[in-house]
Amino acid sequence: MAANREFLYRRLHSLLGVIPVGLFLIQHLVVNHFATRGPEAFNSAAHFMENLPFRIVLELFVIFIPLYFHAIYGVYIAFTSKNNVSSYGYFRNWMFYLQRISGIITLIFVTWHVWETRIQAGLGNVEVNYALMENILENPFMLVFYIIGVISTTFHFANGLWSFLVSWGITMSPRSQVISTYVTLGVFVLLSYVGIAAILAFAL
Repeated sequence: MAANREFLYRRLHSLLGVIPVGLFLIQHLVVNHFATRGPEAFNSAAHFMENLPFRIVLELFVIFIPLYFHAIYGVYIAFTSKNNVSSYGYFRNWMFYLQRISGIITLIFVTWHVWETRIQAGLGNVEVNYALMENILENPFMLVFYIIGVISTTFHFANGLWSFLVSWGITMSPRSQVISTYVTLGVFVLLSYVGIAAILAFAL
């Protein structure tokens, strides 16, 4: 019974990492990328998202609950899984290890980002706009922190996407898994570029 429950939790954890959390990540990075077109373009995109109908309900049930279930159960996996990188060092063993490390970094980064943007805006302390992000990223420490956070997040998503395809029986053959390795690597590079370009647009 416990084994069946853990199996279901792991499948749900994998699914939520792609849908809806992964889709939200892509949408969030795309909105942020409007910063490369200037403050007015970013503010328009951000305000559009803020004015979506039922935004609080969407944030709670489509973003935050799935995100933190995925994150908290991911921490449990990270601290209970046995890694054998030091013994074997195979590519996928390293990816398994880095997935756990990037998950912890991503959790810290996302929690901090939500705190200083969405929660502060909800408390009425700030307005989420171009000027807010510009002020945050003018601090060199925060600039480095955000770059590391974005790279960690996009890696965690892309590598998790590879695992999702395997665990859900989509890529079963060795050839399909090799192909998906290159595809998910491309996803990582593309999303990292989109995210870092936005950060540099705010900072420079």
